[in-house]
Amino acid sequence: MTDPHAERILIIDFGSQVTQLIARRIREAGVFCEIVPFDKAAEALGDDLKGVILSGGPCSVGDEGSPRAPQAVFDLGVPVLGICYGQMCMVAQLGGEASGSTEREFGRAFVEVKNASPLFAGLAAPGQTEEVWMSHGDRVTALPDGFEIIGASPNAPYAAFADEIRRFYGVMFHPEVVHTPRGATLLTNFVRTICGCSGQWTMAAYRDEKIAAIREQVGPEGRVICGLSGGVDSSVAAVLIHEAIGERLTCVFVDTGMMRAGEAEEVVTLFRDHYNIPLVARDASNMFIDALAGVSDPETKRKTIGRLFIDVFDEEATNAGGADFLAQGTLYPDVIESVSATGGPSVTIKSHHNVGGLPERMKMKLVEPLRELFKDEVRALGRELGLPDTFVGRHPFPGPGLAIRLPGDITREKLDILRAADTIYLDEIRKAELYDTIWQAFAVLLPVKTVGVMGDGRTYDHVCALRAVTSTDGMTADYFPFPHDFLGRVATRIINEVNGINRVVYDITSKPPGTIEWE
Repeated sequence: MTDPHAERILIIDFGSQVTQLIARRIREAGVFCEIVPFDKAAEALGDDLKGVILSGGPCSVGDEGSPRAPQAVFDLGVPVLGICYGQMCMVAQLGGEASGSTEREFGRAFVEVKNASPLFAGLAAPGQTEEVWMSHGDRVTALPDGFEIIGASPNAPYAAFADEIRRFYGVMFHPEVVHTPRGATLLTNFVRTICGCSGQWTMAAYRDEKIAAIREQVGPEGRVICGLSGGVDSSVAAVLIHEAIGERLTCVFVDTGMMRAGEAEEVVTLFRDHYNIPLVARDASNMFIDALAGVSDPETKRKTIGRLFIDVFDEEATNAGGADFLAQGTLYPDVIESVSATGGPSVTIKSHHNVGGLPERMKMKLVEPLRELFKDEVRALGRELGLPDTFVGRHPFPGPGLAIRLPGDITREKLDILRAADTIYLDEIRKAELYDTIWQAFAVLLPVKTVGVMGDGRTYDHVCALRAVTSTDGMTADYFPFPHDFLGRVATRIINEVNGINRVVYDITSKPPGTIEWE
């Protein structure tokens, strides 16, 4: 069996907003990698490392107390690639000079290749230029001994450099972002050609390795309980664990009454009938809706739902005979976003609905088989496990469900209106064959009523907002540019078919400054 972790690239994070993109590009090249904050990097060094990448960051290398890589990185004998701040850091630590500059570069630039290098293989030859994305105010002023320039731009004479003997490389631009059109090729050159990785990071290999790891962690008699939300993450985790330990997994699905139309029935049918996974399904919708009566603050909604979910889950887990382990669909972005690269606190935009209070309360150990994967990789693993495309490809759905798509107080009537509008919207998106192009699409029922005219009568009904965004990982997003005739068709259907709505609007806010969800 191929071990997908046998070849490891370490990414040392200095706080860049796009460090995750480096990891994504490397995974796409078939190589396993992990991200660690700079102050934890020394602990992550090991004999299995094939290479190290130093990320960008917001600091200036000349600032007092600015972060550095462990000096041991440069003594490991493995290739090192510094990107933007990481390039400056390498220069400063190896005896060169870097400083602030009045000649800054932000945005598109063109780097002229000065000397042949395996880093630029398949890209530009000496004398040719390569389009890149710059975002820097500092610049290198003197290279350390052993380095030579391999690329320059008008405002960055040391835009790319290399010590080919030690296999140390630095680039001032960001190859990880889509604005560097062929940056993925450069990163592939680094990990596959320069570091010598074979590119065996596949979902098939990951599946086999993770099944073996689950069996080892749980043991021959351990039992696992999984909180099944109906979303992609918990579903993939459940099917993977079931392959590993079979009937010793029990899933608990709590219907909060905040699901989309037909969703609860779909989850129960898929897991109980198709996969034959032991499943406890609890309809607690009345309890949740009653508890949310009169609650309009979004944080209070989330916390109320989270608290009740834990209560119901705890009760059903106990009734099912308990377990030694709790399974969660934690993903890699959840793991690395919980650790600030600078050691400081992160801003909390909103609370996340999770079962994080359960391990301590129920005295169980965690099984998190997806914690090394990005969202798109979870989908690929789901397909590898045989989950249907219609399920694996579903748009993300928030833990609190429709509760946060109903600004203001929640009632059964409003939930029914919202479900009906949302169903029509998604139906039209699928008919237009746009569902897989869009990251997330949903309807929101606003706490606003407007005057309308239907037939010969006056109406005073709700406003429905439609939202659709494109994204790669949900961290940033742009609104989807529907044709006006599509929006008009959807609005007509919703107003004609859903009693209680007489006006439809479309949200064209990007993230940032907005969030994807409304609450």
